[in-house]
Amino acid sequence: MSKKVGMVSLGCPKNQVDAEIMLSKLQNGGFEIVSDPGEADIIIVNTCGFIESAKKESIENILDMVSYKEDYPSVRVLVTGCLAERYRSQILEEIPEVDGVIGIGANNDICEVCDKLLGFEKVEEYPAKESLCFDGDRILTTPEYSAYIKIAEGCSNKCTYCAIPSIRGEYRSRPAESILTEAEKLAKDGVKELIVVAQDTTRYGEDLYGKNALSPLLRSLCKIEGIEWIRLLYLYPERIDDTLIDTIAEESKIVKYMDIPVQHCSANVLKRMNRQGDRQSLINLFNKIRERIPDVTLRTTFIAGFPGETEEEFEELCDFVSEMQFERMGCFAYSEEEGTPAAKLDGMLPEEERTRRADIINDLQSEILDEINESLIGMELPTIVEDYDGYTDSYYGRTVMDAPEIDTQICFTCGHELNNGDIVSVEVINCVDGLLTGEAI
Repeated sequence: MSKKVGMVSLGCPKNQVDAEIMLSKLQNGGFEIVSDPGEADIIIVNTCGFIESAKKESIENILDMVSYKEDYPSVRVLVTGCLAERYRSQILEEIPEVDGVIGIGANNDICEVCDKLLGFEKVEEYPAKESLCFDGDRILTTPEYSAYIKIAEGCSNKCTYCAIPSIRGEYRSRPAESILTEAEKLAKDGVKELIVVAQDTTRYGEDLYGKNALSPLLRSLCKIEGIEWIRLLYLYPERIDDTLIDTIAEESKIVKYMDIPVQHCSANVLKRMNRQGDRQSLINLFNKIRERIPDVTLRTTFIAGFPGETEEEFEELCDFVSEMQFERMGCFAYSEEEGTPAAKLDGMLPEEERTRRADIINDLQSEILDEINESLIGMELPTIVEDYDGYTDSYYGRTVMDAPEIDTQICFTCGHELNNGDIVSVEVINCVDGLLTGEAI
């Protein structure tokens, strides 16, 4: 019997890691992994269900995949991931062409689920979220020199706008031994850049060890031979302490890049978000980080148009963005998510106004980024090679200032041949339409 499986995986790096583990389980279970859905007996759509735009993208991909049934009536379509965990039977009710829906706790049983689908059974399984497997072999869907490593699952922060706790469950740290074992294997397989992810990486270890254990984990990761860059995503500001700052400053393998999603700076808005801090505490934190790590790249994200956000609070956010001059930043219009406390708050702004405010912040950041890029001219930036353009005889890569899929690239020339994954020093020569150009030293 033919057992060919294709997969479309959407959403965040954490969901991508889940997809890579499932692909490995399938391959080890006798299934053939194919890249063309038209060749597959089973098509898996590993969905995101975090905000409205992600849900729409997931639904569009599900509809695209079930359309293959018109030419290939026997193909089976399985929905996994956050949308599946969040909406369960509703997916089958609204898209009856789907053959199976499983929650994240059933990822471990992906081979058994696919065997049932090949027997033309309809499958619905929603085990406990805590059943989701943390570790295991993976088929990387990232370039061979770069990989995400998930150090925890779920979230216990209970931000009022966020559906993740209801989808993924409470925060659960992964044992350090498991993380280090996987990191060593990735290094042996040629991974040079390790990107540490969790819903809140700064909370790592509190549930397992009774104290924060991120810094010791990072120190251990830095000892692994072959790993050259370690990048941190999703650091919560209230948990960034002196120990973590010192670890990032002192360890040469940790790239000086901190992704700290603060969402807002107004004390009132943050309180309604069930987040801590205010404008001054955030300024103090960022100033301290920049003082202790002078070459740091600070990335953050904001939500504009949160329920009850006044014009004065929005202006405060604009002023904060102008003052802090973040090297990397994204701003999103508030997305009203059913089942979240924020969806019940008074002062819901029209969608057009939320979008308008987000656009203002992003336009402001665009001007700041132009100034930052101009200031980089003449500087040398460590860069990981990602692609080669034979037509222009140029390379494309990411500097230490840029995370994959999130930030930008630099285009540069080199006097000798480079391979993808090589890390070189590039002198910035110019900036054209927001794209840095340079020459490898």
